Amino acid sequence: MKRIITFLVICFLTFSLVQAQLYKPSAENLAARKEFQDNKFGMFIHWSVSSVLGQEMWVMNNRNIGVKEYSRLINFFNPQMFDAKKMVSTAKAAGMKYITFTARHHDGFSNWDTKQSDWKITNTPYGKDVLKQLADECHAQGLKFFCYYSLLDWYRSDYQYETGKTGKGTGRTQKSDWESYIRFMKAQLTELLTNYGKIDGIWFDGHWDQLDNDHDKTLQSKTNWQYDDIYKLIHTLQPACLISNNHHLTPIPGEDFQAFEKDLPGKNSSGFGGAAISELPLETCETMNGSWGFNITDKKYKSVKSLIHYLVKAAGYNANFLLNVGPMPDGTIQPEFTDTLMEIGTWMSRNGETIYGSRGDMISPKDWGVLTLKNKTAYMHILEKPASNAIIFIPDLKQIIHKALLFTGKKEVKFKQQPEGTFIYLEGIDIDEIDTIIQLDLK
Repeated sequence: MKRIITFLVICFLTFSLVQAQLYKPSAENLAARKEFQDNKFGMFIHWSVSSVLGQEMWVMNNRNIGVKEYSRLINFFNPQMFDAKKMVSTAKAAGMKYITFTARHHDGFSNWDTKQSDWKITNTPYGKDVLKQLADECHAQGLKFFCYYSLLDWYRSDYQYETGKTGKGTGRTQKSDWESYIRFMKAQLTELLTNYGKIDGIWFDGHWDQLDNDHDKTLQSKTNWQYDDIYKLIHTLQPACLISNNHHLTPIPGEDFQAFEKDLPGKNSSGFGGAAISELPLETCETMNGSWGFNITDKKYKSVKSLIHYLVKAAGYNANFLLNVGPMPDGTIQPEFTDTLMEIGTWMSRNGETIYGSRGDMISPKDWGVLTLKNKTAYMHILEKPASNAIIFIPDLKQIIHKALLFTGKKEVKFKQQPEGTFIYLEGIDIDEIDTIIQLDLK
């Protein structure tokens, strides 16, 4: 029995190695990965017909709304106030460098003029292709444009809902047809990658629907997602297009950056974490209140300070920060979000130099904050007052410091480097309420 198990393990490892060797990212793709890491900050937009109900993106699943009843929302979804230019400008003013937009969420509704389904935005009273408007405006204003695409579907009967763990109460009785569903997804992805100009990335979600839980990382999916074919299709149509999959696992061959949901890399407060951190570019996403989509009763708004801290910590963990908004059914972003974004943008206009283009793998994050590195300059982000108000000790900083100074005002900061580590002296320095940044010029 042991010989059989050993043989199977060897076969699996050999197959994995072969698969890994099959995908060789193009030069354009590698350049796009670097630029993605440099951009550091993006806007996530979760939006669908579910916004009409004002109860989050998961309302179809959570309230067990049948497909027949849910489909009536198409007659009420009329976002006449949607303004792509204003939305992209809001992201840009916040200091964001890219937008990831829900082309299709778990309710199966397509936010573009797809030819593969009638369940789409161009069949609403609004009648316009919002994805095209956003893509065109991102291209015009110089922001990167990514498409979120749901792998699972609570609406279609050909999706293998029988083995899925969500969407059980939407009234589907027809036997699923997996090959039909795969053809549908490939056709939709082909549309997105051929009809809307440059698409900078595809952000997949929903793999976890075919797993019993998110905790056991050894579980095998109950269906074959045909990722090899899907990823190859994407990279063939647009070689520079980056692929990520929010499967909560270590990335597989064909993926170009690793996504973390509501957690910094390596953390697992959400229950979705636990996957090993890869060598790929990293990104973490988070909400501005407690909801992904528009939720009329959710007033748990995160403060400007906490979101800036999340952004800075993400950079310190060597990750991008994708901050979510859920537009209202009229197509506008609620003022609680836009006000916060404006304040974040003001902070980024002053301090973005310490975030954009930086890397965060210089030292491990500390209780007081993080370090970001750009070329020969490191930035200490002091987010919490250290235990000793006068001294910060950094044991794992090996680089030689030429000069230390406050980033704002350029006042010199005293420091001492000894074999056991680096001492930064804070006496006489006013600690900023949000982030005290000390610039370290390295030799």
